[in-house]
Amino acid sequence: MGLPRTQARLEVSDFLLWEAEQSTKHEFLAGEVFAMVGARQDHVLVAGALYARLREHLRGTRCRAYTSDMKLQVLTADAVFYPDVMVSCDEADRERAQALQAPCLVAEVLSASTEAVDRGPKFLAYRQLPSLQEYLLVDAERRRMELFRRESAGWVLHEPQAGQAALLLASVGLTLTHHELFEDLDE
Repeated sequence: MGLPRTQARLEVSDFLLWEAEQSTKHEFLAGEVFAMVGARQDHVLVAGALYARLREHLRGTRCRAYTSDMKLQVLTADAVFYPDVMVSCDEADRERAQALQAPCLVAEVLSASTEAVDRGPKFLAYRQLPSLQEYLLVDAERRRMELFRRESAGWVLHEPQAGQAALLLASVGLTLTHHELFEDLDE
């Protein structure tokens, strides 16, 4: 089944049906479909390290870590994304087979081709999720972590301080070290 060519705007329900039949992943935002490209090795290693650390930390809790093969649907933004890593503690998400809707943590590993989207339209959409407490951006090339946390004043940036190599992910109670995240990368 191909994308409808005569329709000016694709509905999310049609996108989900179409995308389920595709051999490659696509994201959806306000009626537009965007093909996803393959990731570089650094990206895969960092995302994998983050997922593995979260999965181990969450073992035995009601929370689950997910990789980039699980979709995230943001209903209020009319969007469907594939975050690199996300965590949901929501009971309804446990029953959703196709796309989560209530993560507490979303993480994106930046690349030159995705950084502007990850910082812009995706973050705007993610902020509409009432469940989302933290948004982690990881720059594998610069070996840098930026954590945006929802606070009473709004979204506040938290970064490891000079001389520190750890960042607290308060949404899941995990202190993530620089070494854990970047240890598989060549220096």
